[in-house]
Amino acid sequence: MAANTQEEHSFFGDVLKYFDNASSYLNYPAGMLDQIKYCNSVYRMRFPVKVDNGIEVIEAYRVEHSHHRMPTKGGIRYSMAVNQDEVMALAALMTYKCAIVDVPFGGAKGGVKIDPKNYTEEQLERITRRYTSELIKKNFIGPGLDVPAPDYGTGEREMAWIVDTYATFFPGQTDAIGCVTGKPVSQGGINGRREATGLGVYFGIREAVSFEDDMKRLGMTTGLVGKTMVIQGLGNVGYHCAKFFSEGGARIICLAEYEGAVYNPDGLDYLAVVEHRRRTGSILNFPGATNLAKNTDALELDCDILIPAALENQIHEGNAARIKAKIIGEAANGPVTAEAEVILNKKGIMTIPDIYLNAGGVTVSYFEWLKNLSHVRFGRLGKRFDENLNNSIITAVEEMTGKNVSDRHKQQIGRGADEVDLVYSGLEETMIEAYRQIRDVKIEMPHVPDYRTAAFIVAIRKIARSYESLGLFP
Repeated sequence: MAANTQEEHSFFGDVLKYFDNASSYLNYPAGMLDQIKYCNSVYRMRFPVKVDNGIEVIEAYRVEHSHHRMPTKGGIRYSMAVNQDEVMALAALMTYKCAIVDVPFGGAKGGVKIDPKNYTEEQLERITRRYTSELIKKNFIGPGLDVPAPDYGTGEREMAWIVDTYATFFPGQTDAIGCVTGKPVSQGGINGRREATGLGVYFGIREAVSFEDDMKRLGMTTGLVGKTMVIQGLGNVGYHCAKFFSEGGARIICLAEYEGAVYNPDGLDYLAVVEHRRRTGSILNFPGATNLAKNTDALELDCDILIPAALENQIHEGNAARIKAKIIGEAANGPVTAEAEVILNKKGIMTIPDIYLNAGGVTVSYFEWLKNLSHVRFGRLGKRFDENLNNSIITAVEEMTGKNVSDRHKQQIGRGADEVDLVYSGLEETMIEAYRQIRDVKIEMPHVPDYRTAAFIVAIRKIARSYESLGLFP
């Protein structure tokens, strides 16, 4: 068996395998499939940045996978693991992800090969602004061209630096603020973006476990209440997965981070674990829990639902046979390799794929982009009108029935939707509808082996329709 090392394993190769497997069930011209399959533009750059001990040359990338819809869209990650293969793979996944959830973007991705922990805030700002200027030079950023977002190692702070740099290069451009999403709300961001990916994972898995026939095949009951969960990764996505699944009634028995994992079969209070890590610098030695030396040990625990929310290639052919979860929900990008998925399918494990499940981030990024282009906060125009109308209806009901509506019900019924309410509602609708489309393909084509293949089929069909409508591939 080949060693599972990043140098030997091609993430983009996995994506190509998934694509080829799905396209074999479809009847499209080879030229169209090649156009959909491969990356359109790959920009590899090196630029100098002044640091304390002199000048450091930074390696960075931006890949635009598909221009079938514009602008392209995808996050920027800061990691020493960044390489061209990884960025190409993530850009391709973004194309399929956007298609599945009906977000009108092509896929893109960016990466800067640094460990952000090794730099001061001032140095990170220099790197971010210089990277942005390099993207501007080659037309790899702009509200109608390519719209980055946060990813591993980046967040609202970096997005604020990017939009400020872009606006400096294009003074007076009305829509400049839409050149990037995931910004602070004060800088044109949107309420609900920070938790969007984790909330989307919650909505997606909640929908998946609602189908009785599907759960019977896994030996499970419907619903989330009482389901045991393992979450690998306590970054932004993992934290919000823990939050929403705990609130939804699931029991989190293990939480893992890069330093190790903590396990308690009776359940863990995720907030207490986060606070313990803040105080001690580690999740290990959490009171009442057992330490696991390696965070990958958490993947092999017996549980109902496993959420890999860290990095890619976490479940591979070396450990797939030892996975005991009934459902794997890919909150991270590419946590299961193609070779591992073959083993998981044979074991009867249901994998809910990343190209659907972690699409909450890009969905709410789309909402933020729309907000930036419209220059108005969601809910601003209609909230008070809805409140006044709803309260008028309550008053009419009270007058007609002679009974008073309780203050609690008045508060629930009478309020108008604010921005975050509309964002949550739009995300919930998106994740439910997309899952049902994927499940319908699985039912319509029973020979399709898994939900990942079904999701790719959904994506390829939608992208193919875009090209067909242009008459490019009759």
